[in-house]
Amino acid sequence: MAVYTEVRDDELAAFVSTYDIGEVTSFKGIAEGVENSNYLLKTDQDDFILTLYEKRVNREDLPFFIGLMEHLAAKGIACPTPVKDRNGQTLRELAGRPCALISFLEGMWVRRPLPHHCSELGKALAEMHLAALDYNGTRANTLSLYDWRPLFEQSKPQADTVQDGLAAEIDEELTRLEADWPSGLPQGVIHADMFPNNVFFMGDKLSGIIDYYFACNDAFTYDIAICLNAWCFEHDGAFNTTKARAMLASYGAVRPLLKSEFDALPLMARGASVRFLLTRLYDWLNTPQGALVKPLNPLEYLQKLRFHKHVETAREYGLDQ
Repeated sequence: MAVYTEVRDDELAAFVSTYDIGEVTSFKGIAEGVENSNYLLKTDQDDFILTLYEKRVNREDLPFFIGLMEHLAAKGIACPTPVKDRNGQTLRELAGRPCALISFLEGMWVRRPLPHHCSELGKALAEMHLAALDYNGTRANTLSLYDWRPLFEQSKPQADTVQDGLAAEIDEELTRLEADWPSGLPQGVIHADMFPNNVFFMGDKLSGIIDYYFACNDAFTYDIAICLNAWCFEHDGAFNTTKARAMLASYGAVRPLLKSEFDALPLMARGASVRFLLTRLYDWLNTPQGALVKPLNPLEYLQKLRFHKHVETAREYGLDQ
């Protein structure tokens, strides 16, 4: 359950009284998510999400995230919109945590994405990349290539307890990525965490994208690679070329890829695999027994990494160039 900070009734009442959102009719924690405490707040006027930002989120980054959502919403991107209080503030404090009240998006995330879901995702990702081109906020990617080695060193002594030889395999891959990581690719604001549970659908149509709290400035191709990993593998670990083709084609119809991006995609997909392998490995080794949040299996991303290591060209993902 992703509620780390409890909100007392009197704290909630005082907080809501500073907004013009009506009377509270329901308030309950949301079980999904792993980074922050999230509550569904219902009033007699509308539904909202109240997010309390926990210790893993840097307070200094919050204006970037809040401003980005406001910018994207103004550009017509379906995303949560921060709600202002009577003083025009969107970033507040509650129960000793920074917090924000944001609009509620209708829809559900799909547990088993199909090709048409992947097509909708590709289009929405490209539209988001273009809409954020003139956003004046910037934030460095704090989980970029240069952060992976230090993160790995924290887990390296215990890595082989998860799987024999894992430390050596990660070490070798990091050396390759550090030597060959592409530079000079088109960049802008990326979502960096667009997993299926952060994308809502109403029927077959995408209704919104949530959770912008890993958003940063980086290569667009890296964001595509993250989605390729998150959306185009089946539960048994098999890569689904039909899904990948649908996602990449719809992305390219909105924002065509340069040849340099096309050529870089297989290595970017390896890097995206390593990024989530390392963060999952750290959580797997450091989450105490009995914790409310169950760590995700890092070996899922080891399997994806091994697949991408045998991909020679992006054509193997179903993309023509």
